[in-house]
Amino acid sequence: MPKRILQGVVVSDKNDKTIVVEVERRFTHPLLKKTVRRTKKYHAHDETNVFKIGDKVSIEEAAPISKNKRWVVLAKA
Repeated sequence: MPKRILQGVVVSDKNDKTIVVEVERRFTHPLLKKTVRRTKKYHAHDETNVFKIGDKVSIEEAAPISKNKRWVVLAKA
Protein backbone atom coordinates (compact mmCIF):
# COMPACT_ATOMS: atom_id res chain seq x y z
CA MET A 1 0.00 0.00 0.00
CA PRO A 2 1.44 3.43 -0.90
CA LYS A 3 2.29 5.92 1.81
CA ARG A 4 -0.03 8.88 2.15
CA ILE A 5 1.33 12.31 1.31
CA LEU A 6 -0.41 15.39 2.74
CA GLN A 7 0.20 19.11 2.31
CA GLY A 8 -0.18 21.69 5.03
CA VAL A 9 1.21 24.71 6.83
CA VAL A 10 3.76 24.65 9.66
CA VAL A 11 2.13 26.07 12.80
CA SER A 12 4.89 25.26 15.32
CA ASP A 13 8.64 24.63 15.16
CA LYS A 14 9.48 24.94 18.86
CA ASN A 15 10.41 21.30 19.42
CA ASP A 16 13.83 19.99 18.37
CA LYS A 17 13.66 18.03 15.09
CA THR A 18 9.86 18.25 15.12
CA ILE A 19 7.33 20.50 13.44
CA VAL A 20 3.56 20.63 13.77
CA VAL A 21 1.75 20.76 10.43
CA GLU A 22 -1.89 21.78 10.09
CA VAL A 23 -3.61 20.01 7.19
CA GLU A 24 -6.97 21.20 5.88
CA ARG A 25 -9.40 18.96 4.05
CA ARG A 26 -12.55 20.07 2.27
CA PHE A 27 -15.59 17.95 1.56
CA THR A 28 -19.25 18.35 0.74
CA HIS A 29 -21.58 17.83 3.67
CA PRO A 30 -23.80 14.82 2.88
CA LEU A 31 -27.06 16.44 4.02
CA LEU A 32 -26.52 20.18 3.62
CA LYS A 33 -24.54 19.92 0.34
CA LYS A 34 -22.28 22.70 1.57
CA THR A 35 -18.48 22.66 1.39
CA VAL A 36 -17.05 22.11 4.89
CA ARG A 37 -13.45 22.71 6.03
CA ARG A 38 -11.84 20.47 8.65
CA THR A 39 -8.30 20.83 9.98
CA LYS A 40 -6.04 18.39 11.76
CA LYS A 41 -2.54 18.79 13.21
CA TYR A 42 0.23 16.27 12.60
CA HIS A 43 3.64 16.07 14.29
CA ALA A 44 6.31 15.54 11.64
CA HIS A 45 10.02 14.72 11.83
CA ASP A 46 12.33 17.53 10.61
CA GLU A 47 15.88 16.18 11.02
CA THR A 48 17.70 19.43 10.17
CA ASN A 49 15.30 21.99 11.71
CA VAL A 50 14.99 23.74 8.34
CA PHE A 51 11.26 24.50 8.26
CA LYS A 52 9.77 27.53 10.03
CA ILE A 53 6.28 28.71 10.93
CA GLY A 54 4.21 29.60 7.86
CA ASP A 55 6.04 27.30 5.42
CA LYS A 56 3.88 25.12 3.18
CA VAL A 57 5.24 21.57 3.36
CA SER A 58 4.52 18.03 2.18
CA ILE A 59 4.57 15.27 4.77
CA GLU A 60 4.68 11.50 4.25
CA GLU A 61 3.55 8.62 6.42
CA ALA A 62 6.36 6.76 8.21
CA ALA A 63 6.98 4.17 10.88
CA PRO A 64 6.49 5.52 14.42
CA ILE A 65 9.39 7.78 15.42
CA SER A 66 8.11 8.74 18.88
CA LYS A 67 4.88 8.74 20.85
CA ASN A 68 3.21 11.31 18.57
CA LYS A 69 5.37 11.39 15.43
CA ARG A 70 4.31 9.18 12.52
CA TRP A 71 5.10 11.58 9.65
CA VAL A 72 8.28 12.79 7.93
CA VAL A 73 8.69 16.10 6.12
CA LEU A 74 9.47 15.68 2.41
CA ALA A 75 9.95 19.24 1.11
CA LYS A 76 8.36 22.65 0.78
CA ALA A 77 5.15 22.42 -1.20
